[in-house]
Amino acid sequence: MFKNALVSVSDKSGLIEFILPLFKNGMRVVSTGGTAKYLKENGVEVVDIQDQTGFPEVMDGRVKTLHPNVHMCLLARQENLEDQKILDSHDLQVFDLVVGNLYPFEKSLEKNLEFSEQIEFIDIGGPSFLRSAAKNSSRIATVCDPGDYKWISEKSELTQNDKLYLASKVFAHTSSYDSIIAEYLRKDLDKNYEQKDHTFSAEKVNHLRYGENPQQQATWFRKKGSTTGLHQAKIIQGKALSFNNLLDLEASVATLRRFPQSNAVVSVKHNNPCGVAMGQDLNESLKKSLAADPMSVFGGIIAIDGEVTKDMARQLTSLFLECVVAQSYSTEALELLSQKKNFRVLSWPELMQANPSEKDIRSISGGYLVQDKDPLSETESSWTFPHGPPSDEVKKNLSLAWKVCAQLKSNAISIVGQEQTLGLGMGQVNRVDAVKLAIDRANHFHPQVTNRVMASDAFFPFPDSVELAAKAGIQWIIQPGGSIKDKDVLKRAQELGVKIVLTGTRHFLH
Repeated sequence: MFKNALVSVSDKSGLIEFILPLFKNGMRVVSTGGTAKYLKENGVEVVDIQDQTGFPEVMDGRVKTLHPNVHMCLLARQENLEDQKILDSHDLQVFDLVVGNLYPFEKSLEKNLEFSEQIEFIDIGGPSFLRSAAKNSSRIATVCDPGDYKWISEKSELTQNDKLYLASKVFAHTSSYDSIIAEYLRKDLDKNYEQKDHTFSAEKVNHLRYGENPQQQATWFRKKGSTTGLHQAKIIQGKALSFNNLLDLEASVATLRRFPQSNAVVSVKHNNPCGVAMGQDLNESLKKSLAADPMSVFGGIIAIDGEVTKDMARQLTSLFLECVVAQSYSTEALELLSQKKNFRVLSWPELMQANPSEKDIRSISGGYLVQDKDPLSETESSWTFPHGPPSDEVKKNLSLAWKVCAQLKSNAISIVGQEQTLGLGMGQVNRVDAVKLAIDRANHFHPQVTNRVMASDAFFPFPDSVELAAKAGIQWIIQPGGSIKDKDVLKRAQELGVKIVLTGTRHFLH
């Protein structure tokens, strides 16, 4: 099928099984460096690249395929007589097969190399010859994915559509590769350098049964170059993860990361926390999280910062839940969880390791929006206390309420007591309704808890929300401030015996 091939790969998996039969059938093979050595050791006679170019590989292999005697053989047009005359004058023949893949730049990122070492994994010759060959897909089959070797070998001839498909994969491959490098090079640049374009590359993890609804198709991709992600989690048991499961898992882990080293457990339903709690140990935290809103947690997702024990597994199997994700599980816990075969159980040791450079990307008509993740980075030292400072115990509950509120869809209100969420109001089109919803849930599920605090993700435009909070027995409210009515709100709070904490920072989540 092929007469003349250029072969230069980093990933050598399946290469011999693909190339050796073609070589035995008379195909000439030109190759470079380590690939040439590997092919020779496995019974394939090769023409070394320097014999093709008439020039030695130099600069530790940085320059080997970057030569006219390579690229003329790639770019020569099939029906162009002048192109053929140029080849004949240099005693060259066109390539009809090119096999190449690139230095493992993404994989090398895991090693945290120094910049001078990392840039050596930027492939220059590989993308160049792959792009040249793919541009000339009318005459060249360009293979960059070892996964394509098998189906190509099973064909007697490749159709033009086959070659176009292979060419499209090449340009996707090189584009993805360049995106990872671009992101690496600019990750530490300050905001003085304007970013006028945005690129990212992704790789398929799984095709999902459907999206948010059965009539929507969906695929799960992982972002290349990212140092952490849900794709790292091991699915121990249960049904395949759905689109909605993945969104809820992301929301649960994002919330959990607000509380490092605190024995926190997070319950999430429909992308919103419905129970966040901290106890003396994880078993107590789980109990409080599930009890925070026992109605909403039905069919929810649980995220746990630590190991799931047998006692915790008993709690998890006592009601219907979709998923649990934790750092690890005891053997006894897994035995108990296995009795619920459809229950999705994920182990993710790195679930608390967020990628600080990760962006929030959302699609809109004709494009997408890119922003920094909301870090909730302000510390308690930046809070101001117009009505005096709280006790340490109150401060713990205020901190919990504030961090949970940042993870709720706006408008958002969280009511907390005894280091447990009591009532959450989210996704309302006005703040008063969010307050009412949070108070109703707190009163319904936790009427006995009296020392309550409340958080609001944005300022109160009027005193009405404070008045509702006071009637519900809330003594402390944490909010950003910044309303033109702040003085009226603070004055009314003081009249009602409610103390305000101002953070100065808003945390909308749309």
